[in-house]
Amino acid sequence: MRIGLISDTHIPTAMKHLWPQVYDTFRGVDLIMHGGDLMVPEVIDWLEEIAPVMAVHGNGDYTGYERSIPPQDPRLSEAKVLAVEGLRIGLVHDFQLPEVPPLRTVESQVKHYFGRPVDVIVRGSTHRAEILTVKNVLIVNPGSPTFPNHANTRLGTVGFLDIADGRVDASLLQLV
Repeated sequence: MRIGLISDTHIPTAMKHLWPQVYDTFRGVDLIMHGGDLMVPEVIDWLEEIAPVMAVHGNGDYTGYERSIPPQDPRLSEAKVLAVEGLRIGLVHDFQLPEVPPLRTVESQVKHYFGRPVDVIVRGSTHRAEILTVKNVLIVNPGSPTFPNHANTRLGTVGFLDIADGRVDASLLQLV
């Protein structure tokens, strides 16, 4: 199974539509996970032309683009969990790192967002693409395809999870 990862699209504040490279890059994936800050839920519709989409809302969906509450779309929630090939993959916008014990730990955030342990966390918020492992949990942030590193609007990054035989490999891709 191949899952495309995207976050922090910020449509239409970063740009009016997603880059064509996003569509080209995600062709053939089995699922797309969006880590929040879509700004408008139409982004889900556009991505669903390629593959099924799981999406969560982010902080920008509350305070950005002319609203004070998140878009009322049943496809959006604070967090989601995907179970596939014996793995639990959590999707959330703002999984805060580094830890600040005892108030904020990986374990307390996992319990809050996902109810029980997960093997992988896909997150957004920082606009910085990264793959790291913290306390045996693979954490992937695909960055932002439209507004990378909170800098200027330009081609940014997306990510992938490749899952086979109960194993997961994560990768990041700079769009060109």
